[in-house]
Amino acid sequence: MLIAATRYHDCEAALAFLTDVFGLVPAGVYRDDSGRIQHAQMMLGTGMLMFGPEQGGAFDAFMAHPSDTGGRATVSLYAVVTDLDAVHGRCVAAGCTLLMPLREESYGGRSFSVRDCEGHVWTFGTYDPFALDPATLAG
Repeated sequence: MLIAATRYHDCEAALAFLTDVFGLVPAGVYRDDSGRIQHAQMMLGTGMLMFGPEQGGAFDAFMAHPSDTGGRATVSLYAVVTDLDAVHGRCVAAGCTLLMPLREESYGGRSFSVRDCEGHVWTFGTYDPFALDPATLAG
């Protein structure tokens, strides 16, 4: 199992954005005594994204926010979705920066790439590598 984790400056805005625009479902949101999000778990199908606040601490030594790197990412997220056109429409309506337009892929399926509300890079597509026949991958 692999679970992605990242950080946001504004966790409340990220929670709303990831839910309303990208279609993730909150599975757990943990707050401190003042009500600030300290950790969130979001689901998309059987996949999970965890995030917390960009607030200093041990992770600062080895994690960077897109605003610290001039918008460049060292990792991006790929999400398999069944209604790609709906997700694309919500992204356009929300004013997301489209990095790669909605397109047909040579390897099958369709996809587009976008930045989220704080600049993390996501690709949404219909290509599902788990649906491949393992015998075709043996080479």
